[in-house]
This record gives sequence, C-alpha cells and structure tokens, in this order.
Amino acid sequence: MRPMSRRGFSLIELVIVVVIIGIIAAIAIPRMSRGSQGAQESALVGNLAVLRNAVDMFTNEHGGTKPTDASSIANQLTKETNVSGSTTIGAGEIAYGPYLRDVPPLPVGANQGQTAFGATLGTASVGWIYDTSHAKLVYANCPDAEVSPQTGKKYNTY
Repeated sequence: MRPMSRRGFSLIELVIVVVIIGIIAAIAIPRMSRGSQGAQESALVGNLAVLRNAVDMFTNEHGGTKPTDASSIANQLTKETNVSGSTTIGAGEIAYGPYLRDVPPLPVGANQGQTAFGATLGTASVGWIYDTSHAKLVYANCPDAEVSPQTGKKYNTY
C-alpha cells in the first residue's frame, strides 16, 4: 500500500498568505488615494490655465475688453463673437473665437463636475467664479474650508 500523499495547503500557510496580502494592501491603498488627489489638483491647475488663457485671448482680440460677466462668459468663450462680444454676428462683421470647445468641469470640491460660471463664491451648482475685479478673473468655486490635503492651500486661491 502506498502512503497517502499530502495535497493542498495547511491552515498556517493560508494565514501567512492572507497576512502578506493585508500588509501589501495597507501600504498600497493610501498611496493610491493620494495619487488620485494629486491628479485632481493637477486637473484644477490645468483647467484654470485653459480658462484664463481663453479669457486672455478674448480680451486681446476684442481690443482689451474682457468677457461681459459670469452669465455670458461661457457663450463668449465657446461661440463666435463679434468685436463687441455679442454672439450674434451680423452680415459683414468679423467673427472672433471660439476660444474653448467646452468649459472644463471643476475637478475638486463640493461643486466637482460643474461647468457653469457664477459671480459669487459659494453659489450652488456653479463650478467657476468669473469676477473682473479679482486679479485672477477666473477661480474655483470652493469654500475656504476646501483645501488641498497635500499642500493645505485653498482651492479657491489657485
């Protein structure tokens, strides 16, 4: 008679494998979550650069006149405009723009995903604030409490 051969894993071997997987997960998961936060911050910086560049191009082509206000800036940046900034172009008028294909969504904060412009910080359902009296003109619609976990910088100051 043959002795019975051993097949499978012992309970101790299985426990050791589970402990090793747990250690790897404990190290990897926080690193991955920090990576996605960093990506959102980079997207915020990039989206703001695109929006501010579009405002600058509009201003340069329209003789130093900035987009009108928060209620019309999206149309003025994404559609053709005449020299006065109107999206209604008459016969014989030169068409300027568009400067953006679409308004990018806000990638961070409570208003994440919103593409609309507003005039006042904290306006619900608005991703971006457009304020001609503000030095940066366009900034994120995030309350002061929403800050970068990596740098501690307020999102509305980027």
